Amino acid sequence: MTKSRIFAITAAISWFAVGLGFVLNVFNVYPEAVVEPFAYGNNPEGIEGLVGRTIDFFSYFTYLSNIIVAIVLTMLARNVNRHGAVFATLRMDSLVMISVTGLVYYLLLAADANPQGLQIVSNALLHYIIPILTVVVWLLIGPRGLFRLWMVFAALIIPILWAVYAMVRGAIIDAYPYGFLNAQELGLGTAITNICGVAILGIVLGLIYWAIDRLLSRRRS
Repeated sequence: MTKSRIFAITAAISWFAVGLGFVLNVFNVYPEAVVEPFAYGNNPEGIEGLVGRTIDFFSYFTYLSNIIVAIVLTMLARNVNRHGAVFATLRMDSLVMISVTGLVYYLLLAADANPQGLQIVSNALLHYIIPILTVVVWLLIGPRGLFRLWMVFAALIIPILWAVYAMVRGAIIDAYPYGFLNAQELGLGTAITNICGVAILGIVLGLIYWAIDRLLSRRRS
């Protein structure tokens, strides 16, 4: 199987996961559940809550990271030899952000999650399968030699912008995408400390991917 086809298949899986999550969220297909205070989901039923549910969907880091993965994999499926600083940084972003999604969910959020129905499929794809698949595909077929050390830190731009958006929006609507960002209950200082902790995790992951890329590039040479 060619690299292009592998990227195309993984891109299709990623887009399917994002699309399924979008349908379940925006059209309120999830089973009825009690929404905790200061959490997303307090939107009216039916068409009245459509806009709110749509904004909530795109405000989750999980969906943002999966969308970036899908975009990058689609770009690679169209051209396996893509290069350049912008694309390389976006490739680093896709690896770091989806890894953070998987790790934070597994370590902090999974214990309190209770997916039902089709949500079980969506949850497994977005939080487990796509993160693992993204890293495995990168390890197996690259592309290699794209990363530079500064890209580890440049890759934090999108996550930092998302965190600022989530906190500002949370202060306005009193709702946050994740409990560890809940400034209403934890206090702003604790929420910011948690964000810094996740950012440090992202830097560590980025350094690991940068080092692996250098090692594999040298072995190939």
